Amino acid sequence: MSREHPLVSVIIPSYNRSDVLRLCLDAVAAQTYPHIEVIVVDDCGTEDAALVAASMGAKVVRTEVNGGPTPARNLGAEHATGEILFFLDADIALDLDAVANAVRILTSHPRIGALGGILGPESLVSQSLAAQYRALQMHRWWMPAHRPTLELHAAVLAVPTKVFAEIGPFDPRLRETVSSDYRIRVTRSYTVKLSDAIRGRKDHDATVGTILRKVLRRARISALDWHKGETPGDSVPRAVGGALLLAAVPALALPLVAGRAGALVPPALVAAAIALDAGTHRFAYAQRGVAFGLYFSGVHLAVTFTGALGGAIGVLQRLALARLEPPARTPAAQD
Repeated sequence: MSREHPLVSVIIPSYNRSDVLRLCLDAVAAQTYPHIEVIVVDDCGTEDAALVAASMGAKVVRTEVNGGPTPARNLGAEHATGEILFFLDADIALDLDAVANAVRILTSHPRIGALGGILGPESLVSQSLAAQYRALQMHRWWMPAHRPTLELHAAVLAVPTKVFAEIGPFDPRLRETVSSDYRIRVTRSYTVKLSDAIRGRKDHDATVGTILRKVLRRARISALDWHKGETPGDSVPRAVGGALLLAAVPALALPLVAGRAGALVPPALVAAAIALDAGTHRFAYAQRGVAFGLYFSGVHLAVTFTGALGGAIGVLQRLALARLEPPARTPAAQD
């Protein structure tokens, strides 16, 4: 960094939800680090989020079409003047020292090219059981000390501006694997780091149905977007556990052909899936007790199964699309 106290550009892609955006901006305004500019990218929203952002002192830019958070983040970076780009989703309220900690880590370790944060174990607004489940689950999976792989999440991500210019923007063609793709690109020249010193509370979905629909869609799209070097589902053990849960469904028919012995297979597969993610289940029980732990485990199995199902659908779609692609023409055929 060229300065002891570099300017930080907090870039917030926004699509409606002005009530939650206000909480996000309040938390940014309350940061202990004072050298911040705030850029809110209105992704063609229909609500008053842009007016709310402008009234709270943010610089507001607008996308030409609704393209999702990835193009919005890139557009925000184009309008940033800071030496550090801090990408933040609009439904996350940062802890008061998050930006200060990001600056401290990046200035102390110049070889870090991307610094990811984590989500706290509490939901920001919704306090339904489903939201509480999702908050604990995502907190556990994002914690750097417990992750089998080191993934980044663009939802809470600090990048030196010079690194962003060198590596290039987020790939707007990707939808659900954009963070993994960016991690791979950064690690070719720099190191990446996750830190629980940079955290915020996210407003999680309030119903299990909404969570499952999003998990299914994201897993399917992730399988379509997958590139060599990325970790399926961000975790190999978790991906294997999901595959075991998928296998447990057709295994329900085994008693018809294998008798009592076949009846043992489905519960064995479910038990193996739980064992592969045992740390997550133990974490929930330790944090919230037995009653909530039982609820957590039931929903978590459904989420893991749904993610595996979405991934399987995506793989099948990917194979089908590959078969439909015309074969590459040889030079002779081109003539």
